[in-house]
Amino acid sequence: QVHLVESGGGLVQAGGSLRLSCEVSGRTISGSTVGWFRQVPGQEREFVATLRRNGGYTYYADSVKGRFTISKDNAKNTVNLQMSSLKPEDTANYYCAITRRDILSTIRSPNTYDYWGQGTQVTVSS
Repeated sequence: QVHLVESGGGLVQAGGSLRLSCEVSGRTISGSTVGWFRQVPGQEREFVATLRRNGGYTYYADSVKGRFTISKDNAKNTVNLQMSSLKPEDTANYYCAITRRDILSTIRSPNTYDYWGQGTQVTVSS
């Protein structure tokens, strides 16, 4: 059984940084595409970043490009999201997700991912 557990969320002032982690069990991330999404109550889940299974290519939403960095630690089977220069509009519940699929045209869609964590709240104050 596959489980994902996020950690690292919290309250931070605008301009600050946070590092989210996602510990994966039941599947090795080295053979998976991993992603981060975020959601505000009442809104759809939004793509943030992904790291593809093949080649390790990374992709980001335009709103976070240059500020967020996705990475993975295969030895720890963990996916990380380093967030810098945070803005109030980054406030959301952040989710990590995993899939064996690796089709470029679909990796930004939540529907592509098979397993999800429970989320971790990030709040950025102005």
